[in-house]
Amino acid sequence: MEIATERLILKETDWIHIEFIHRLHSFPEVDEFNTLGIPKDIDETKKIIQPSIEDKNDEIRKQISWTIFLKNTNEFIGAAGMHLSADKFKLGEIYYKLHPSYWGKGYATEIAKSLIKFGFEKMHLHKVEAGVQTENIQSIRVLEKAGMTREGLRRKILPIRGEWKDNYHYAIVEDDPRDY
Repeated sequence: MEIATERLILKETDWIHIEFIHRLHSFPEVDEFNTLGIPKDIDETKKIIQPSIEDKNDEIRKQISWTIFLKNTNEFIGAAGMHLSADKFKLGEIYYKLHPSYWGKGYATEIAKSLIKFGFEKMHLHKVEAGVQTENIQSIRVLEKAGMTREGLRRKILPIRGEWKDNYHYAIVEDDPRDY
């Protein structure tokens, strides 16, 4: 389930990536729009990624997570994933997180496009979705650059640091035009 893009390699997450993932989840900037919160220790991070690692053994996948590296240096830059409906609706929901040093360089858009393409071409999905907290302007831009359409607003659905935040729902369907 490895994905290669022009500049990146997305390797399916495994236990060898736990330190990378834990460090990523520990940045306050990465946590700003995240419902997980900053993990108190590496054991909490293990609990977060355990379901996707165990899912690798299932015949019908429900979730896939990737650890992201720069292709030319093998340097860790982030994580991404896809939750699958595993039913007749053929839906996948994507997410991505980048180390703050790699923000603003087009990597998130490259990741989003690669996940959408993977969903349609490899998982044979009908629709790929993503949620984004309404104040997360950078991620909204990423989803729109990837060709996704804002389909709606879910009011006060995200518990973030003791407050309920609104979420935009974005999606792209398999026959929507895209240039990748």
